[in-house]
Amino acid sequence: MKGRFISDGSEAPRQFAHPPPAGYNPQMLNSPAQTQLNFKQIDVFSAQPFMGNPLAVVLGADGWTTEQMQRFANWTNLSETTFLLSPTHPLADYKVRIFTTSQEFPFAGHPTLGSCHAWLEAGGAPKNADEVVQECGAGLVKIKRRDGRLAFAAPPLTKTGPLDDGLLNRLVRGLGLSPADVLGHQWLVNGPRWNGLHLRSAALVLSIKPDFSQLTGLDFGLIGAYPSGHAAQFEVRGFAITDGPIEDPVTGSLNAGFAQWLIGAGVAPSKYIASQGTALGRAGRLYLEQDGAGSVWVGGDAVTRVNGTLST
Repeated sequence: MKGRFISDGSEAPRQFAHPPPAGYNPQMLNSPAQTQLNFKQIDVFSAQPFMGNPLAVVLGADGWTTEQMQRFANWTNLSETTFLLSPTHPLADYKVRIFTTSQEFPFAGHPTLGSCHAWLEAGGAPKNADEVVQECGAGLVKIKRRDGRLAFAAPPLTKTGPLDDGLLNRLVRGLGLSPADVLGHQWLVNGPRWNGLHLRSAALVLSIKPDFSQLTGLDFGLIGAYPSGHAAQFEVRGFAITDGPIEDPVTGSLNAGFAQWLIGAGVAPSKYIASQGTALGRAGRLYLEQDGAGSVWVGGDAVTRVNGTLST
C-alpha cells in the first residue's frame, strides 16, 4: 500500500564497557569553536514506548570526520548510531553513515527506518512523493509507507547458501542444540554477516541460552514458527558477538535476510509478522512482505523519544 510522505509528529546503557575504537585520539571531538547539531533518539520496531530498538541520529553531520563519528557512536553505547549527510548520488534524498560502537556498517535495518523517520520529521522532502531513497554504503535503499508504517526494500544478500559443516556444528554446540532441532541454515550477509538458523519452534528459539565461549567471532540469528493463531508467525533472536557479546532487541537486517531466504524457499508465507525482543522484555514487531516484483519489504514503527541538540 503506497502512501505519500509527510513529516509527522532510551534505552539504558548496556551493562558492559566498550574499549575506545582503534586509533582513538581524545582530542578528536574537540574543535576551536563549539558547534551544535540536531540530535534525536528513535524507538524503532515497536509502537509501545521504550519497547523497540533505540537509535541515535545526528542530523547535518557533513563536517564530521569518520573518527569523530566512530567516537561518538562508541560514547552513545547503543547498537547503532547514524549520521545524516547531504547525498552524493543524484537519485538519493539523503546519505547515512551507520556505526556500531566499534565499526561502520554499509547497511543495517533499524538504522535505515529510524534515520528515514528522523529525516522526514526534520522537514526532509523526498524527490519522489511516494518514496524516499537512502544512500548508504550498500548503495541506494528505497523506503516507502506500507500499511501506515515505514518499510525498506531489503538489499540483495551479498553472501548466501548453507553454512559449512564445521560452522554449523560449532553453532549447534554453542547453542545447546541437537542436529534435529535445526530445520535449515543459511548465510545472510547484507552488511552485517549473519549466520541464520531456522529452528523447529518459537518456544525453542526463546529457550536458547548461548555459550558465548564457543561462539567467538560469530554473529548469528535464530528464527522459529509460532503455532497457528498467534499474533506473530515467527519469533526471532539476533546475537552480535563481534560487538559484545550482546543480544540485539530488534534487528531489521537479520529479519530482511530471513524473509528473503524463507519466503524464497516457500517456508514462510509472502506476508507475515515477526516478533523479536521477547527474551529481553521488549515488544518488537516487524512486518515482512514480498511484493509482486519479488522485492522483500521490512516495515515497522518508528517513534521519536528524545529530541535535542548535540554540542561539540
